[in-house]
Amino acid sequence: MFVLAALAKRGPMHGHQLRRDARLDRADLWSRVKPGSLYGALHRMSDEGLIRPLRTEQPGALPARTVYEITEEGLRELRALRDEALTDVAIRPDPVDLALAVSTDLDPELLRGYLTDRIATLRAHLVRIEHQLERRWPDQGAVDDLVVDHARMRIQAEIDWHEKVFADVDKLDARD
Repeated sequence: MFVLAALAKRGPMHGHQLRRDARLDRADLWSRVKPGSLYGALHRMSDEGLIRPLRTEQPGALPARTVYEITEEGLRELRALRDEALTDVAIRPDPVDLALAVSTDLDPELLRGYLTDRIATLRAHLVRIEHQLERRWPDQGAVDDLVVDHARMRIQAEIDWHEKVFADVDKLDARD
């Protein structure tokens, strides 16, 4: 959805521009976009008729770059993906729940160690997001604030749950 939305919003772009925009828009906070995967996505979407090559540019000694634009079919697909994302409320299972359920053979201290590491990782991620909130970009709007705040709140909920499990590790020993 990121590529289609970027082309619909900003107009024709080449892959390098999309990569830069993904980084500048902090796409990693609100999508599964990986800048390195954009070129493959561009080729796939072009093959599917969602976007089309508009022109090739080669400024100076830089490599040639294909500029893509979104097609009418791409606009329809973008609307369908957006509508699906807004209507599909999916709380996906977290693999840590299953791991916890089958951890009866783990020494409680080892489990605490795993939980401590996970909490530290989550806290580091939360700090990164909070720094993002402090460093607003020029065209950041209310929607951007809501998206970043959503990411922050989800991670805080994960930290809270992990801390509860950590506090209850000794109770897990009574596994009848």
